[in-house]
Amino acid sequence: MHDWLKISLLLSIFGFLKEIRPSEPFVYEFLVGPWRNVSKEEVTEQVYPVGTYSYLAQSIVAFLITDLARYKPLIVLLALSGVTVWSMLLWTKSLIELQILEVFYGTFMATEVAYYTYIYAKVPKEYYQQVTSHTRAAILAGRAISGLVAQLLISLECSDYRDLNYITFSAMLVATIWSLFLPSVKKTIYFHRGIEYEERYSRKFLNAFVLMKKHFLDSFSNWYVLKWSLWWALSTCGFIQVQTYMQVLWNQIQDDPNIPIYNGAVESVLTVLGFMGTLFAGVLKVEWKVKGELTLTICSLMAGFILLFTSQTKYVILSYICYIAFGGVYHFMITIASSEIAKCISDDSYGLVFGINTFVALAFQAILTAVVVTKGVGFALPPRDQYFVYGIYHIAISVMYIGIGLGSWLSSKRDYRKADG
Repeated sequence: MHDWLKISLLLSIFGFLKEIRPSEPFVYEFLVGPWRNVSKEEVTEQVYPVGTYSYLAQSIVAFLITDLARYKPLIVLLALSGVTVWSMLLWTKSLIELQILEVFYGTFMATEVAYYTYIYAKVPKEYYQQVTSHTRAAILAGRAISGLVAQLLISLECSDYRDLNYITFSAMLVATIWSLFLPSVKKTIYFHRGIEYEERYSRKFLNAFVLMKKHFLDSFSNWYVLKWSLWWALSTCGFIQVQTYMQVLWNQIQDDPNIPIYNGAVESVLTVLGFMGTLFAGVLKVEWKVKGELTLTICSLMAGFILLFTSQTKYVILSYICYIAFGGVYHFMITIASSEIAKCISDDSYGLVFGINTFVALAFQAILTAVVVTKGVGFALPPRDQYFVYGIYHIAISVMYIGIGLGSWLSSKRDYRKADG
């Protein structure tokens, strides 16, 4: 077996294991259930926001440390933080312990950057596309299977919401052990570039930040990259926010413990649909430089109206369908946006550009969370009102890109007239 394929297999198995989290589609039901001493309002307004702020605070640090520490230690930390999160979910009960747990969940999410960027330091460039597809497929497979298993266990009454956490905890333990067998990285993009003579740390840091600055300016001075990156960040912010609080809305729409819920099945369907949307976006032949703003506008508008509808519906099945449709639109367009950005930047800039885009998305999400959700800081709106705001947010994105499209059209008309004159 080729070395690159062996590394791809090892990393993909780790990615699959870390996504075996059948507890997640029902985590809100577990948190507000009889196993913990917290109210619905406390979970929504005082617990979930801590995870958002923690993720933001740790994301930029994790990105820098990932390269400095040569990736593998951060992957091990990712797995260990998962073990910590689910052990605390199982064996703690108070509000303050749940808030501490959310800090570790922020670590779990922030260190995922090591999983996605490890391949760029360990695998030759000619195999990037194959290894990326393997690692993404492993993630999607883990999520789809987790949702399906969770739904079957709950629907067949083979386990309760707490029992699902034991499965997740076990998967995190196995993922931690597996992460130890990943090959170490010697050369990295910024801090360990394989220069033969031994550099002083001060010089190494200076050279690393000079290279980062060059990659940053080369990438974001390109208006096309900036335009698609802004949409990528704004839409990712919206998607994470919707995904985080979706179970809260479903619980309010159908607040009857005797009626079965299908959160796991919905998440599984969304994962498969997202995968199909990704494949479709990959084979679609469209001149995005011409039709990009129009497509971004239409998709953002669709997402906005879907969220406005789900904020008002009285039927949870319609909310399920809306969530799947919203996620399908997002996964389709985020694939196109990522591809268009990648076409215009150097290979070595991938991690930096998408790391910055992720940080911007999390910064917007933190602001949105503070204004809309957090008690004592913002309005602490009830779930339906939150989703009405998220719908308006996506409509505002579409209006912004109408303006950008008009600006581009007027600019091209002016350039044409100058050339004609």
